[in-house]
Amino acid sequence: MANLTYHEQKDIENVKRLRALVKELPSFCSDFFRGIETTTSTKTRIAYAYDLRIFFEFLRQENPEISRHPDTITLSMLEQLTVTDMEEYVDYLKCHPSVTKEDVTNDERGIMRKISSLRSFYNYFYRNQRIEKNPAALLRMPKLHEKNIIRLEIDEVARLLDLVEDGEKLTEKQKVYHERTKNRDLALLSLLLGTGMRVSECVGLNTEDIDLDTCGARIYRKGGKEAIVYFSDEVRDVLEQYINERKTIDAAAGHEDALFLSLQKKRLSVRSVENLVKKYASLVTPLKKITPHKLRSTYGTNLYRETGDIYLVASVLGHNDVNTTRKHYAAQEDERRKSARNIVKLREP
Repeated sequence: MANLTYHEQKDIENVKRLRALVKELPSFCSDFFRGIETTTSTKTRIAYAYDLRIFFEFLRQENPEISRHPDTITLSMLEQLTVTDMEEYVDYLKCHPSVTKEDVTNDERGIMRKISSLRSFYNYFYRNQRIEKNPAALLRMPKLHEKNIIRLEIDEVARLLDLVEDGEKLTEKQKVYHERTKNRDLALLSLLLGTGMRVSECVGLNTEDIDLDTCGARIYRKGGKEAIVYFSDEVRDVLEQYINERKTIDAAAGHEDALFLSLQKKRLSVRSVENLVKKYASLVTPLKKITPHKLRSTYGTNLYRETGDIYLVASVLGHNDVNTTRKHYAAQEDERRKSARNIVKLREP
């Protein structure tokens, strides 16, 4: 696996993980996952597997007919479920027991995702004429309420990078580690804030993926598609400083190509970057829950504010559909429309 890209390695790991999950489900579920393989990513299929596991657990616990034969669930049994059964499942999702926790709760978006997974599951067997009834199709989707988009303001971005650079607000214990990681942390956060790349794209970077001469970085988007993103001279300067330091580090076996390394000299994980962002951001703006994705939103907002080009923002962020971008930056688009109200003159004053 040493010659594989980070994305390819993660994909193989996900395939193995998915196989283990599918073994926990009724045997006919394997047909569903094979059927959607060409149109979905392994990460999406894993999410479906977790969602379906919850659904079958609900049936075994709550459905009188199926609970009598919990180990022999068939497609025929699923076909006989009613809309009422589906509505009971939605109610179950609001708060249900878990193997690892006392109970699990889902907000409206979590419930919608699980219903969407169930609909895809039923649609596959209905489309392939394995079932004649599709009760999931009759279930109404919950109404989603708009969420406020959280992002950093311009002054907060500056304070965040200043903190990473000087470590002023860190505890004495944190400062000990900070001396060893500040160049890495500054380069990593500057890259996230200066390109809008996803955290998975960032941790997947190899040293050879950075071209300081053209200020470009080669990344792998969702689905493994290769793309080049460009960064500013400001980002290039901090990257160059870190890359010079990185050349002096002997990485652990199997991680020799990774750009961003942990203190254990292994490729940084997504979780590690999430914790890193949380550590610094909580000291700069404690009332905002800042994640790597919020840094991506911050970049998108700033780019749209400066250019007013929603298509450019969509292209740079790697959105396949510009409507996805427009949905996230609708507030900025409305502000620009308001600011244009006095531009066109009907009569000279």
